[in-house]
Amino acid sequence: MKKTSSALWKRLETLYATKSLANRLMLKQHLFMFRMNECELLRDHISQCITLLNDLKNVKV
Repeated sequence: MKKTSSALWKRLETLYATKSLANRLMLKQHLFMFRMNECELLRDHISQCITLLNDLKNVKV
């Protein structure tokens, strides 16, 4: 069965980018507990922060 990339992307979105209350709360908790480790590079920390903020934006928080 051949699947297009857009169909696979839609499937991934439905599995992992749901806008359920549980997902929103989990993302908010992750944001509130987000801290930088001593040995972590600043650019990696900023990248993780941007990813987290984009995830929150995608679920309309």
